[in-house]
Amino acid sequence: MSSPANAGGSKLLKLEDWWAVWIGLFIFILGLGQVFGSDLLGWVVKTGSFTDISKALAPISKTYSKIIPGYMSLILTYLFLLAITTIGAAAMGSNVKKYIAGFTIIFWLTYGCIMLGQIAQISTPPNAAAQAKAGITWSLGLGEMGLVFAMIVGLIIGNFFTGLAKFLEEAAKPEWFIKTGIVILGAAIGIKTIEAAALAGTVIVRGLCAVVEAYLIYWPVVYFISRRYFKFTPEWSAPLASGISICGVSAAIATGAAIRSRPVVPVVLSAVIIVFVAVELLFLPFLAAATLYEEPMVAGAWMGLAVKSDGGAIASGALTESLIYAKVYAVKGINYAKDWVLMVTTTTKVFIDIFIGVWAFILAIVWSVYRIDKRDGAQEKGQKVSPMEIWERFPKFIIGFIATLVIMFLAGLSNPDIVKPAKSGMDHANALRSIFFALCFFSIGLITNVRKLWAEGMGKIVVVYAVCLFGFILWVGLFISWVFYHGIMPPLA
Repeated sequence: MSSPANAGGSKLLKLEDWWAVWIGLFIFILGLGQVFGSDLLGWVVKTGSFTDISKALAPISKTYSKIIPGYMSLILTYLFLLAITTIGAAAMGSNVKKYIAGFTIIFWLTYGCIMLGQIAQISTPPNAAAQAKAGITWSLGLGEMGLVFAMIVGLIIGNFFTGLAKFLEEAAKPEWFIKTGIVILGAAIGIKTIEAAALAGTVIVRGLCAVVEAYLIYWPVVYFISRRYFKFTPEWSAPLASGISICGVSAAIATGAAIRSRPVVPVVLSAVIIVFVAVELLFLPFLAAATLYEEPMVAGAWMGLAVKSDGGAIASGALTESLIYAKVYAVKGINYAKDWVLMVTTTTKVFIDIFIGVWAFILAIVWSVYRIDKRDGAQEKGQKVSPMEIWERFPKFIIGFIATLVIMFLAGLSNPDIVKPAKSGMDHANALRSIFFALCFFSIGLITNVRKLWAEGMGKIVVVYAVCLFGFILWVGLFISWVFYHGIMPPLA
């Protein structure tokens, strides 16, 4: 959130929302270098699944991996993020020396958690082929556990090492980090949309139907249940509905910003969402393979509608395809073309993601016009609301998200030749987006008082999530997937 120091001067240079836009767009522009033949982000570090820690780190581009060792790529990534975020922090009125010191500690602790989450036994999909390739005999398939580890470490410091937590406070900016990541994410979604459009128009039309389900069926039902039966306030119910029904953490945070919820709201929801995504990954692909192996496209769409994170949904789609293809070949001798089930999952998820910004804008207007939440002493429902107030409430980082998405989508449509290099550049930018997300999770833990969180209703949130997910979201999603994909089969290999 913005500090009081931000009251004066141009809001374009004083607000976290705007600095999320500026930094996100800057990284996006660097990623576009690939389109013009310049690899400007290939030096960014990536951490792959590993059994030997000496081989864990490498530059994301093969070009740079030949000249830069992995540890140097990590150092360059740290220096780059330190430089661009320090400029923003200084403009927003932060204590620069404290920010630099705090960010340095937060970055290295966070990246340690990312590496921990990439240990092969933790991150490798739990199927025999992937395990054999990694040289291991068992795995959990929890590819996003690095985020959970980051939050846990942050929680430990924030609740048991309060002196260190106070020292790091200047650099713990979860909303800024996640908003910057969401701006970068827009470009990746734009590219995915182009790729899906090139593959199958039929799948895209059905993918659009997922938007109707997620936003007009799931969302109001979750909101109603949390309000009516669990007595949550609108401040909690709206981000909770978005997190459960749309796209997990990103949707919950975008909604929280749109309705001006307190920071504690997306903090709690983020923790709960990640845990439930991990739970779904452990059983849902196997359930789909056991019951839907004769309807692989239905299974793929179901993963996109049911698993509430991008990484979790794509991972579940890939695992589901692998399990179903193996079973169909064993039972019927049919060999389907690769990636069609995964494409259905990805397309379904992408179309849900695209409308996050639109939905946040709609909720910002509704909350302003109808004064749904009066925590700030707002005027009564029915009184006139100025367009300026709606603009003030609108989460500015959504502008960056939509801008990167639309630019990539239109550019790819007008010139298909740039899609491949643009995808490569956006993959490099996404490596930084992943780090911003992890920094957000660490910072969330750092500023979180567990006792206060439980008092805010974490226990009830877990119950609401479980009731909604297992009570109707999974099964409505399965029904919708069946309606639109029943009888549609992948092409033969």
